[in-house]
Amino acid sequence: MQSKATTPKQYLDELPEDRKDPINKLRQRILDNLPKGVEETMNYGMLGYVIPHKIYPEGYHCDPKLPLPFMNLASQKNFIAVYSMVLYSKKELMDWFTSEYAKRCKYKLDMGKSCIRFKRMDDIPFELIGELTTKVSAEEWIQIYETAIKKK
Repeated sequence: MQSKATTPKQYLDELPEDRKDPINKLRQRILDNLPKGVEETMNYGMLGYVIPHKIYPEGYHCDPKLPLPFMNLASQKNFIAVYSMVLYSKKELMDWFTSEYAKRCKYKLDMGKSCIRFKRMDDIPFELIGELTTKVSAEEWIQIYETAIKKK
């Protein structure tokens, strides 16, 4: 469900009541741990954490008018999602995350390539998402992106 909100505040204000608290907690953990050079914005109809054009002028290869995505946070129809691009492209980070998730959560990890889905609002590992946010700097993400993802 892509939001038509144009600002993070508008996005948060439009959330259903049962999603406001968990999204706000996740957002705060992300904001508290964002690497230098990563900024919050609206991106693809969700809260986006991006490397802005002033740091990475080439932008996202799928649409260079968009900044380079780092992480997204969204309230979807049946779950809350955290999209972490670095998990998708850095195996050792994925291994760390899946191991830590199993230690901290009582339910099985529900995950796609970069999408972590939380269907149970009472079992969201807020601290783990904060830690994940710190694992890769903006500079390292650009390097990973340019060598592993971006088509040259």
